[in-house]
Amino acid sequence: MIGEKGSMLSLEIVAVAMAAIRANALRSMLTTLGIIIGVAAVITMVSMGEGAQQQIQAQIEGMGSNILSISPSRQRGSGGVRSGTARLYLDDAYALRDNSGGLLKVSPESSSRQQVTYLRWNDYLEVLGTWPEYFEMNNHKLAHGRLFDVGEDHGRRRVAVIGADVPLNLGGTPPELLIGRSIQIRGITFEVIGVLETKGSATPWMNPDERIYIPLNTQLYRVSGGRDYLGAVSVQVQTGGETRQAEVQRFMDRGYAEIDRILRREHQILPGEEADFDIRNWADLLETVEETAQTFTFLLAGIGAVSLLVGGIGIMNIMLVSVTERTREIGVRKAMGATRFNIMFQFLVESLALCLFGGIIGVGLGWLGAELISNMGGMQTAVAMDAVVVALAVSGGVGLFFGIWPARRAARLDPIVALRYE
Repeated sequence: MIGEKGSMLSLEIVAVAMAAIRANALRSMLTTLGIIIGVAAVITMVSMGEGAQQQIQAQIEGMGSNILSISPSRQRGSGGVRSGTARLYLDDAYALRDNSGGLLKVSPESSSRQQVTYLRWNDYLEVLGTWPEYFEMNNHKLAHGRLFDVGEDHGRRRVAVIGADVPLNLGGTPPELLIGRSIQIRGITFEVIGVLETKGSATPWMNPDERIYIPLNTQLYRVSGGRDYLGAVSVQVQTGGETRQAEVQRFMDRGYAEIDRILRREHQILPGEEADFDIRNWADLLETVEETAQTFTFLLAGIGAVSLLVGGIGIMNIMLVSVTERTREIGVRKAMGATRFNIMFQFLVESLALCLFGGIIGVGLGWLGAELISNMGGMQTAVAMDAVVVALAVSGGVGLFFGIWPARRAARLDPIVALRYE
């Protein structure tokens, strides 16, 4: 019986608090603006970061975690002074392929940005010279036509496989109609023999869908004017079909050691000396990009948190004003038997309701903002439910934290003084 009476009293207090909010609807709405803006900003920014991380994760899975990238490093002379830039040559790629006992699948790369012309359209695009193995290693699939082969590489044939977005850059010609057509790369005629399926951007600085792929020897001796050194070498470590992470890592460590051993021998680098090449795991590189995106997300979320703080201060200010305006009402309620707890509970309910109401609207606006950015801005976004829960919990916490002082002030009013207040 006592429990039912207490429950009814609590419901009555909540009803009184809601009535007070409705009586000042415009002021209540303006009061919650800070909370609305803060929550919306947090949801939108976190969704952008979450979308970027999902996109990077998809790229890692699409490229495979057993890919290593070898690039030249800066050489150091005596005293640690940099003496020039190291080079990777085609012979290095042959040595890696032929001397690793089948452990490594190799794809040397040489790229440059060139003017590409088709009929009356032209654009500056990245042209990548590589071996046919590159497409399988990086999980590229054909949409139309075919890939170039080893014979076309050895023969320095002028054939090209284009990324999925290249036709859009060259007049929007349907991809299937480009098969067999001629394009000009640096003024040299190439036959388009294949168009790749959409791959998606792997990193902010590299989009395989906007590349043109040609045989490596064609790139080195026709497009680049006889340049005999490479930009990088991609190596896929053969894991023997293993899927367990520990076994895959064992193969990766062995592959890393093989690359280091072979290239040190090719470059005549003694044990203990600094290597003139760098070996990077693509997954590690993309994880670094992911960490950078996460840091940026936290920064933007912090800006939204400042808005939440400002909104909380605004709510505390309005609640203090409300206590002053309703001093006589508080006196009447106390004279009729309301306890300090009843008064404090009522004002805490008002503060909490304002913040939660603003938080719910903010979540809706943040969700809408994320969808607009995804559909109109071309960025992948993903609204995480844990971010929604945290945003609502934080907005509720703000309401409680900034509502305690006004509530305690209201609860401590002397009923006699309050009744005399005009």
